[in-house]
Amino acid sequence: MSLKHGLLGLLNYGSMTGYELDKAFKDSLSFFWQAKNSQIYRELDAMERCGWLTSERVIQNQKPNKRVYSITDSGKEELGKWLSSPETDIADAMRIRSAFLMRVFFAGETSIDQSLEMLRTYRGQCTESSKGLSVAHDIISEYGAVVGDDRKAEYWKIAALYGEMFYDASLNWADKAIAILEEMKR
Repeated sequence: MSLKHGLLGLLNYGSMTGYELDKAFKDSLSFFWQAKNSQIYRELDAMERCGWLTSERVIQNQKPNKRVYSITDSGKEELGKWLSSPETDIADAMRIRSAFLMRVFFAGETSIDQSLEMLRTYRGQCTESSKGLSVAHDIISEYGAVVGDDRKAEYWKIAALYGEMFYDASLNWADKAIAILEEMKR
């Protein structure tokens, strides 16, 4: 996936401001695809140059002006091509690029106590992040009501299920890694 396809997918549900897109992205896609606010706006500008979306500047009184983005027929066509692509790259789905795992790999150069602290911190962060996924179900219901298509919301639930399973696996891994290191300390 690329950021542009995620944004096209969100705009396919309706016109949004950059702020609304950023919020919708963070509410729904951020557990498997991260994007900074600046990346989103840069991508929106590029997609508008490609003709995949249009924007309209809305003048507001007593508030900053805003731009409202809408997907074009060309943008819908691009989203459809991407969604219809038979390409399922398992290597891409399994690709992990993690500075954290790189540190774990080389943690033998540090003390066991430092490694345990790192793993416990990771475990705590996973626990907190997994709690955030419980909010995702509320957001899915909210966006599902706005979009008015229960079938689409089911796919969002399936993606959230992946996130839940990821955090379950991460917590299980962290517990086992901590147990191994604690055993090494004895």
